[in-house]
Amino acid sequence: MEKFVDRDLTGTEFRECVLDGARFVGWVMRGVELDGLLGELTVNGVDVMPYVEAELDRRHPVRVLIRSEDIADLREAWRQLQDDWSETIDLLRQSPGIERKSVGGEWSAIQTLRHLIFVHDSWFNRCCLGRSEPFTALGLTTDGMSRDLGPGLDPTADPTLDEVLEVRARQAAVLTSWLADCTAEDLRRPAPVPDDDVWPPYARGRTVVGCLRTVLNEEFEHHGFAVRDLGVLD
Repeated sequence: MEKFVDRDLTGTEFRECVLDGARFVGWVMRGVELDGLLGELTVNGVDVMPYVEAELDRRHPVRVLIRSEDIADLREAWRQLQDDWSETIDLLRQSPGIERKSVGGEWSAIQTLRHLIFVHDSWFNRCCLGRSEPFTALGLTTDGMSRDLGPGLDPTADPTLDEVLEVRARQAAVLTSWLADCTAEDLRRPAPVPDDDVWPPYARGRTVVGCLRTVLNEEFEHHGFAVRDLGVLD
């Protein structure tokens, strides 16, 4: 079986292919799962994404709050996301060791939480606050990212769940306090991204609220992944 890993397949066309069990796009598709950032998706001449997005909003109303321009909605989105994670952490504590188990090669729960620490350092500390201090050592990047873009990270780190949650709690407290004092004008300002080559370099030109939404979306999406996999492990 051929695997496409960390490849740019922009513009690729798949025709008359048997892709049973695949996680991409094909013409013969049985048991296929599409999971990712999708734009227009046409199935037999019909763009299905408006239906998909509407159903996701119905299932997860927090998505609507995240897209809002209202600071009160963004505060409520953050509160709901934290509540959701709190419930999931309680489930992890009920089964010690489960936080290190993975499903289908995906990140384990503790790896997911470590990645969100890196997301906070990247998109909140650097892009919303304009800070340039090193990343938290136990944060976790994606496999394809150069280590040079994340000074301070420790690729050998193997923290416990409590160590990860301690960092997460400190980060959450800072973001909560910032949101409480933030104004609509603050959100509309250009993101104060430091002028260096550290991740994420392509954040320049975005607004503060755009960077904040990246944090909130990452929290939402990765929580969904964790809940999905915990359901399988259960």
